[in-house]
Amino acid sequence: MPTYDYVCDACEHQFELFQSITAEPERKCPACGKRKLRRLIGPGAAIVFKGSGFYQTDYRSESYKKSAAADKANASGNGHAAEKSSSKSDSVSKSSSD
Repeated sequence: MPTYDYVCDACEHQFELFQSITAEPERKCPACGKRKLRRLIGPGAAIVFKGSGFYQTDYRSESYKKSAAADKANASGNGHAAEKSSSKSDSVSKSSSD
């Protein structure tokens, strides 16, 4: 849910209000009680780019990259061992059935 900025045209009281996007804008000022409240248009959230067009959050830390590479190497190393044992059992079963 977004935070909206409001200002009262009667007493110039300004405040932020956390409310749903689908909620109707508030009309009554909490400071003076008059129905002169209006919601301001804000700049919105900023997007921070890093490099040539990528979001800053798209980049992983070096430690994450190293652990991911190590996990990938371990996973691929175990997969080859399973393939080798599988091919040995196939050759043994073929020779015993002949």
